[in-house]
Amino acid sequence: MKLRVLIVDDEELARERLKRLLASAPDVEIVGECADGPSAVAAVRKRVPDLLLLDVQMPGMDGFQVLRELGPERLPAVVFVTAFDAHAVRAFEARALDYLLKPTTRARLHEALARARQTLRTKPDQSVPQALLDLLAERAEPRVRRFSVRTGERTIFVGVDEVDWIEAAGNYVVLHVGKTTHILRETMASLEAQLPPEHFLRVSRSAIVNLRRITEVQAVMPGEHVIILADGQRIGSTRPLREIDERMRMS
Repeated sequence: MKLRVLIVDDEELARERLKRLLASAPDVEIVGECADGPSAVAAVRKRVPDLLLLDVQMPGMDGFQVLRELGPERLPAVVFVTAFDAHAVRAFEARALDYLLKPTTRARLHEALARARQTLRTKPDQSVPQALLDLLAERAEPRVRRFSVRTGERTIFVGVDEVDWIEAAGNYVVLHVGKTTHILRETMASLEAQLPPEHFLRVSRSAIVNLRRITEVQAVMPGEHVIILADGQRIGSTRPLREIDERMRMS
């Protein structure tokens, strides 16, 4: 029997890489690919894949939110695809069928496929471990409500709701709070996972915006927009206008 696989990753290059690697597995059928969480939820419900190659970090709706939205009765076997470093990946080892660290290799992908085939063949009712479902429950609420920022001998606590927007700066991020900025040693990917998704949206690789601060969105050219915040700050966005509008109505 063919192993029906759905690829979910917001990066086109990552999806193309997985498709190339899967091409060398003759018993794999790619039933679709999705670039965002809502599309993934719809595709799983419509196409009923055996295996989900699921990116963890996606703007709007991350991998964990996708699984929560599907619910335990609709979950296929899950292999996480993540850019997390080795320390973060260890947290997934006992909680999902497998994980792939970006950029994955052909050998590592085929190892994950072999594990999926074995599990689906011998223990189909255990393709979604209880530990994974427990993890989803743990992530139902945002982990971070306040940031602690060290400034010399002082530690300043900044409430998440106070942040207007967040800017990437290499392995650091800059919190923009009114006219004040704070620097944290954190990557955008890990920080995005800790923010309440109903109030924050990653609008580009280098910017996360507090949806409640947005007053206007202006089109610049096809596929690109400028977001204007309440204080007049202008932030470039590559998110589809439709998605921004939907998220604004829900925030």
